[in-house]
Amino acid sequence: MVFNGARPSSKAESLETTLARIPAQRVTKVEVGPGDLFGSDYAGKSQVLNIFLSSAGGIDANVSGTLRRLYDGTVSPDGNASALIRRGASSINLSAGFNNFLNHEEGTDTFVDVPTGELVEFRRKFNSYHDFNPYLSGSWALERASDKAIRLNARWSPGQFDLLQRNRVTPTGGTPHDDSLVQDYDNTVFELGGDVTRPLAGGAIKLVGLATRRKRDNFDAYIQRDRLIDDGGVQNGGFEQTQQAQRNETIGRVSWTRQNLAKFSVEVGAEGALNTLDNETELLIVRPDGSKVKRDLPIENANVKEKRGEVYVNVGRSLSSALRVDGGLRYEYSDLTVSGDASARRKLKFLKPNFTVDWKPGGGWHTQLSVRRTVAQLDFYDFISFGDLSANRINGGNADLEPQRTWEFRATVEHPLFGDGLFKLDLGHDRVSKLQDRVLICDLDHPGDPDFCFDAPGNLGNGTRSFASLTLDAPLGMLWKGLRANFTATVQRTRVEDPISGEKRNWSGFFPNWQWDLTIRRDSGSFSYGFEVFDQRRTTFFRTDEFDTNFNGAPAWNAFVEYRPSSRTSITLNADHTFGKRNRRLFFPNRAQPEFNFNEFRERDRHYTFSMTVKQSFGGGGTKVAAKDK
Repeated sequence: MVFNGARPSSKAESLETTLARIPAQRVTKVEVGPGDLFGSDYAGKSQVLNIFLSSAGGIDANVSGTLRRLYDGTVSPDGNASALIRRGASSINLSAGFNNFLNHEEGTDTFVDVPTGELVEFRRKFNSYHDFNPYLSGSWALERASDKAIRLNARWSPGQFDLLQRNRVTPTGGTPHDDSLVQDYDNTVFELGGDVTRPLAGGAIKLVGLATRRKRDNFDAYIQRDRLIDDGGVQNGGFEQTQQAQRNETIGRVSWTRQNLAKFSVEVGAEGALNTLDNETELLIVRPDGSKVKRDLPIENANVKEKRGEVYVNVGRSLSSALRVDGGLRYEYSDLTVSGDASARRKLKFLKPNFTVDWKPGGGWHTQLSVRRTVAQLDFYDFISFGDLSANRINGGNADLEPQRTWEFRATVEHPLFGDGLFKLDLGHDRVSKLQDRVLICDLDHPGDPDFCFDAPGNLGNGTRSFASLTLDAPLGMLWKGLRANFTATVQRTRVEDPISGEKRNWSGFFPNWQWDLTIRRDSGSFSYGFEVFDQRRTTFFRTDEFDTNFNGAPAWNAFVEYRPSSRTSITLNADHTFGKRNRRLFFPNRAQPEFNFNEFRERDRHYTFSMTVKQSFGGGGTKVAAKDK
């Protein structure tokens, strides 16, 4: 998604969030075009949404508020407000709000000894999650033309996540007891960015700068008690963990584009980035007498630093009104160092070519074929070890992790459906080297000791992924006025060799063999209403000490009714039901040397949630010249 043909220079704020704060009356038209028209960030994408905003002066604003009622009667509010002020070529966008996502869920855990089939432990759990993200953001733009623009933006969000879990544990043949899990996470994000565009040599040169700072201050505690709280239970053990981390990213980019250089569109550029992570983690074991003993982890205190540079060139040409070709080449250089509890350094170099053919054979058909090589960005937290107290396991860090490399092959076919609807079929195949998955990392100071071997992110080798995605967006007014249906479905297959069993399996993570989503909506005068139903195949993390599988068990759904008493006001009622199931096959100490084998089945249900959202827009700057803009 781009705005007036330009991408916002922000990474901390999603494009959807940016769009939500733009008053609807400011949008003059929306166009869809191939990604190659909007620069290197969108090269190879079959469709990019270009939203045109009115240049009229004036002030426009949005205010929205939501009340959510949980199944136990708790009411959770959130809200936000934004204002767009435009004077000539200058505009200021201000927004503030708080995303207040509170949820309660209940469920059970059943822990079984696999060889005997005997119940080891039964747990009854109640979880209260609170994800609170207030924010302030603002941007200023001076846009005299597409090649004469200055933009600045800033965002601050002191986010906080809290979890309180009440856990009634009934061990077979043992004393029932009430345990608790507490998580208190503070995650503050600050971002400052901007860009300048000026004409140069028949084209435009653009300078982009972006600085993002993210801070973690996390605390976890698992409190184990000797019996039920109602019976006077007191703590007789548990764990505590603290994490202090600072993640910084600084990016600078320069690019030059020209739309007609000997009938070619040309983009050349260079980008430099400095990424750092400073992390300190401490895991403590709480003894029955209340004393605390440090649990050593393989990489708990570390500094990660990456200096990355990239140069690129993209060239495209329309061979006819129906046929366009685009190609490009990127060269990436990365100098990555890890220090602290582990020492590692590597210099990585990659060539990343891409080629796209866009063809419109007529009759409304649109096709695109593309091939490109990509290199994944590393998550620096994969270098760090930490305890996952909610799952009672250690996640090891891997200082030798490398980014996976992928050759991506894509084909897209689309055609209008019933007028302004859409039929779209996407086919893809990926060939990956150094696939990032899960490996067994052992402490070199304790060779052969399985108590010092941990599941960790790692590179497995070669892997493949093939998929087909279907989109049907169908206006069904011929059946019932105002009716519209949208159906999306994906089938895919991933393959890699398991590092322990040697057998072929799916990739770890969210790669379901199939998933689908059906949305039905009807617009009738001042009212709109509809529902969504969706489901997916189970997905698994193939850890070296467990198979961790998540699945729905049945399709989930949500429904809404919206009333618009005026063009500036909307009132929306929503209802949804969210639930999930999780099956963990646990191996102690790990799958390579299994001595014990357990199965843990979890089910969680948030029951029915109801919400009401009121949105109100103010001002009329965007509507004063709407007709002229169109």
